[in-house]
Amino acid sequence: MSKRVVVTGMGAITPIGNNVEEFWKSVKEGKCGIDNITKFDTSEYEVKLAAEVKGFVAKEHMEFKTAKRMSTFSQYAVCAAKEAFEQSKIDMTKEDPFRVGVSVGSGIGGLQDMEMEGIKLHEKGPSRVKPLLVPMMITNMAAGNVAIALGLKGKSINVVTACATGTHSIGEAYRTIQCGDADVMVAGGTESSITPLGVAGFSSLTALSKSTDKTRASIPFDKDRNGFVMGEGAGIVVLEELEHAKKRGATILAEVVGYGATCDAYHITSPAENGEGAAKAMELAIKESGMNTKDVDYINAHGTSTHHNDLFETRAIKLALGDDAYNVKVNSTKSMVGHLLGAAGGVEFITCVKSINDNYIHQTVGTLEADSDCDLDYVIGRGVDTEVNLALTNSLGFGGHNATLAIRKYR
Repeated sequence: MSKRVVVTGMGAITPIGNNVEEFWKSVKEGKCGIDNITKFDTSEYEVKLAAEVKGFVAKEHMEFKTAKRMSTFSQYAVCAAKEAFEQSKIDMTKEDPFRVGVSVGSGIGGLQDMEMEGIKLHEKGPSRVKPLLVPMMITNMAAGNVAIALGLKGKSINVVTACATGTHSIGEAYRTIQCGDADVMVAGGTESSITPLGVAGFSSLTALSKSTDKTRASIPFDKDRNGFVMGEGAGIVVLEELEHAKKRGATILAEVVGYGATCDAYHITSPAENGEGAAKAMELAIKESGMNTKDVDYINAHGTSTHHNDLFETRAIKLALGDDAYNVKVNSTKSMVGHLLGAAGGVEFITCVKSINDNYIHQTVGTLEADSDCDLDYVIGRGVDTEVNLALTNSLGFGGHNATLAIRKYR
């Protein structure tokens, strides 16, 4: 019999708050973290807006020397992981460190380091490239740095599935504990790719919104949506085997009860038009939970604000839930924080847990009128106070990667 897995800690760095408390307060207020890009000069760019992390100073969370050896995405991960670990109250002096692991991923890794050193290579030659470039930029260093910071010697893995990275990372941590390979896993996603090359690349792909209206740039499911807005940050959680958590008197925030992972095998950037891959991921997560489609209270959608994603994800939800889809509240946290790419699933998982804890579902901020083909309840206009017992969170990544987690109120 597989083991039960619960959530005992959460940490976040986001465009609307640099810890979970600040983030959730901003979510309930409907605060939008999208603004003009400040990280570089956008005068030659059509895209002007992004959701940047604000007021983050790495040396306030770790030693200056340590911070200098990390790319920003790793700094975000370590900071969020420390917050999650602190909330969990795990005492590593009382734990077997080989039973506590890490599953933290990043979709892109240290893109800004690669860009800067690439410029240096071309302008000044190979001898001027910094020695730490590779261990700073590779995506697995978020997991590695989290493990080092917290002294975790168990399984340490790095999932990279583009925009599904955070959800897959938590899902694989859940499976690790279920099958007995670990008692505790620190899991989630992190990203910092609002760079000249990152924005130019996504813009050339015509994936980004060119809107200059901060309140109407990321508008998932809206009839006027025209692309996503890049975001950055990290969402990290502590997952723990239930009996292990109970034995040490941990506060249990929620229970992970299902995980579905599929692939569209269709297109490198577009989801399958009929939504069958995403639908199957939801079906698998619901089936594993032991509950039914009518029991789903809330879906935190991938909801990117692109034409294809929002339309095809709506089809997927209806395919997975049938008529029950019309009774479920569906929203998109990306309406406030933009698309955090590899970190999106981690932050959105935290949103689901907080929604369960507070029995509150936030509005899809900025969205005014849903597309006629997007005909579900997207929580437009205001948030809703309602009982939330079972929530799903969806992530769909380039390459056709689909992941869904089912989270239930602990009882």
